[in-house]
Amino acid sequence: MEKQFYVYILTNKPYGVFYVGVTSSLAKRIYEHKNEFVDSFSKRYNLKMLVYYEVFTNYENAFEREKRLKKWSREWKINVINNFNPEWNDLYEIICQ
Repeated sequence: MEKQFYVYILTNKPYGVFYVGVTSSLAKRIYEHKNEFVDSFSKRYNLKMLVYYEVFTNYENAFEREKRLKKWSREWKINVINNFNPEWNDLYEIICQ
């Protein structure tokens, strides 16, 4: 099985504060955010809802995508989330199946 990498967006509520991250283990990383294992931006703003993610087979591509997403305007991030997850559901349960 090919290794996968994920770029993801967390929020505290629909249209709330955003956090963009990259990881090689999406379910594990979101679990860490939800359980506040690390003092971080996501803990400070209670960012526990996974509302968007992308899958990559190459870390460099995932890392570059994360950097681009972080630079995007708030409106662009909202649009990409709306296209991927129009109900703004927490996708954590889906990725854990």
